[in-house]
Amino acid sequence: MRVTVYNCREFDEKELFLRYEKELGMELVLCADAPTLENIHLAKGSECVDIITSKITRELMQAFRENGVQYLTTRTIGYDHIDMEAAREFGIKVGNAPYGPNGVADYTVMLILMSIRKMKRILERTNIQDYSLKGIQGRELKDLTVGVIGTGRIGRTVIRNLSGFGCKILAYDLYEQEEVRQYADYVSLERLLKEADVVTLHTPLTDENFHLINAKSIAEMKDGVVIINTARGALIDSEALIGAIESGKIGAAGLDVVENEFGLYYYDHKSDILDNRELAILRGFPNVTVSHHMAFYTDNCVETVVRDSLISCKLFLEGKENPWEVG
Repeated sequence: MRVTVYNCREFDEKELFLRYEKELGMELVLCADAPTLENIHLAKGSECVDIITSKITRELMQAFRENGVQYLTTRTIGYDHIDMEAAREFGIKVGNAPYGPNGVADYTVMLILMSIRKMKRILERTNIQDYSLKGIQGRELKDLTVGVIGTGRIGRTVIRNLSGFGCKILAYDLYEQEEVRQYADYVSLERLLKEADVVTLHTPLTDENFHLINAKSIAEMKDGVVIINTARGALIDSEALIGAIESGKIGAAGLDVVENEFGLYYYDHKSDILDNRELAILRGFPNVTVSHHMAFYTDNCVETVVRDSLISCKLFLEGKENPWEVG
């Protein structure tokens, strides 16, 4: 039972992979780099491949198949970085590794609080010993309405966490959950956008909701609305977001994800000129907090995704029911 692990981080994942290699009776090939046509040979002889958020194109999928790979697992909840059509074409099954919702939910609430309290401005002033108050007056969460788009595991946890702050909570999802109703009111998307002071996104990226937040939907929102995104970058049209921040329509944003982040995040680019103009602009605004797709990144999450991605491979190879298989 052989698994090739790409994107294996030396500082937090390697020790876990080596431990679970022994516990699960597997043979692992560990590679620190993302899969490429140049290192695809490392997958030869492995029935399974384990990745993170690297873009898996049709070309890579075909190369995996030619090297005997039958199963591809990603150490993430989302799998929009994988060409699922190509996976089906080449007969490769795909699995994900959902982690607990608390890390991202906690981070979401933190970004909401940072945004409404203007924490980026406060920290920047403190760093240069500017202790003035003008321009950093904040708002209290109890006085606001928060709209939560997507009430899956993370969205529900965000709602439960927010309930303790005394704010009004509106929710929208195609599939409503009964447990949400004790904390929030389900409403139409149109009403949520119109009434929410804070809009936070917790939905997977699909063809249907690509650029869910766009010029039209932003125009329907309150003036000074706060936008939070810890889900997927392409849920927001970056150009529309930038324009609305510049005009003052959007009062603040907390973004753990941005469009076109593949190849940027999780690498050291401090000496590079980045090929992402929108990211550079967003980072420059005093009312926009940007982090690098790491809301998930907790002790619990890292161990969970390493363990479950390997168990997923084991279940697949043993022909047993596999709760992590997605396609």
